[in-house]
Amino acid sequence: MTRGAYIHIPFCDHICFYCDFNKVFIKNQPVDDYLLALDREMAHYASMGPAKTIYIGGGTPTALDEEQFERMLDSADRHFMHSGIEEFTVEANPESMTDEKLCLMKKYGVTRLSIGVQSFDDGLLKAIGRAHGAEDAKEAVRRAEDSGFDNVTLDLMFALPGQTETSLQESLEAAAALGTPHVSIYSLQIEPKTIFFNRMKSGKLRLPGEDIEADMYGRIIFELEKHGLHQYEISNFAKSGYEGIHNSLYWHNEEYYGIGAGAHGYVDGRRYANAGPIKKYIGLVAERGYSETLSHEVTSREKMEEEMFLGLRLLKGVSKKRFQEKTGRPIKSIYGEQIERLKAQGLLKESGDRVALTKKGVFLGNNAFEAFLLS
Repeated sequence: MTRGAYIHIPFCDHICFYCDFNKVFIKNQPVDDYLLALDREMAHYASMGPAKTIYIGGGTPTALDEEQFERMLDSADRHFMHSGIEEFTVEANPESMTDEKLCLMKKYGVTRLSIGVQSFDDGLLKAIGRAHGAEDAKEAVRRAEDSGFDNVTLDLMFALPGQTETSLQESLEAAAALGTPHVSIYSLQIEPKTIFFNRMKSGKLRLPGEDIEADMYGRIIFELEKHGLHQYEISNFAKSGYEGIHNSLYWHNEEYYGIGAGAHGYVDGRRYANAGPIKKYIGLVAERGYSETLSHEVTSREKMEEEMFLGLRLLKGVSKKRFQEKTGRPIKSIYGEQIERLKAQGLLKESGDRVALTKKGVFLGNNAFEAFLLS
């Protein structure tokens, strides 16, 4: 079986107010020891079989200095790179994506950049704790393209504190003007252990209401599709041929290696989580070559549930044939009642081999997904 490989860099040169990913401020951290452990853990998983995609995320991979950044890329190259790699993505922040790092990424075969822009509104960027400005983001995209990267995705956010529909419209227009072939845009989710969560609890966080958020989402779909970026997943838009391959593994419920502190993986029907604290991660890898601390065998029931609520995130929906091949059961024998009920509510549609969300269902996805949880 060919899987994807996700590699986690938990270091940041600043901490954004909304982020709940496993990350630490990079200053005074044992970065070199971490990269040594990361290399060893890559070797462990590479021995299980090749990867068809590589995705280096964080944290902020570009927070590493040039020497550390090359060490990381060299490890990924030695353990996972081969002629059949379909996609090699690295996440980058505008303020730390130097020309030297761009050259290194070209040298090591990176094919796709995911640039964390979030907004083109300087006031909003400051309000959410970002370290770059709108012009920095635009310049980062231009430099990436000048370095030979034609597959660049912009990561944006909406429903931010104090964000207006006008501000969102201006950000969408700025994104469209840059002409990147892919945009990912997610609504703000307030998670525990974040600065925003603490502000919300104290009543100091002003967020758009649900109605405004829905209006914003509708505007996003309209504006991006107007500029040739078709919606292929609830939060992702691309020109034809530039759909994200690695992330599609998740939505197709396929397996992937999770490598690095706090990373999650899915291998041989088992989901696992790695140690999050940096020193614990380094110690476990030194001891046994990997850092897994939690593991769960996915039951047949869970697999069927995941096939539906992950697959329905894709606008093309779930293949009935693929569902039966993967679960051993016809989709209608498990979910016939739910499918008919959601069709009657206008949230789901059937066409040939596919079951997919309707336009209304895309806006009310959670309502549809919950229907496929088996009691």
